[in-house]
Amino acid sequence: MLQTEGFLPKLSTISETKRGRAGSGKFRDVLVMAEQEGLLRGSRTKIVRGRMPEALVSAAKKRTGIKSETKLIEVALANIAMSDNYGEWLLSQSGTIDPEIDLEY
Repeated sequence: MLQTEGFLPKLSTISETKRGRAGSGKFRDVLVMAEQEGLLRGSRTKIVRGRMPEALVSAAKKRTGIKSETKLIEVALANIAMSDNYGEWLLSQSGTIDPEIDLEY
């Protein structure tokens, strides 16, 4: 069984958009890790803003599938906060799939 099974529905801060295209792969994993570390808890009172090149924002949105600038910044900040731990966490997920799950196509 996946280690995150049963945990994902509790991730109220991760919207369906993030669980969709943006929620796949590394971006979703980073948000799961940030949630597990308690970084996404609490009220959202801190305002973060800045001027960015349009090409940078467009490329980031295209790569992640995220449409909202707020959600894009959240993923970017979580990625920075958790970046040193991602490889270690990913490796720790090895062997967490239930051996009875059929992975054949």
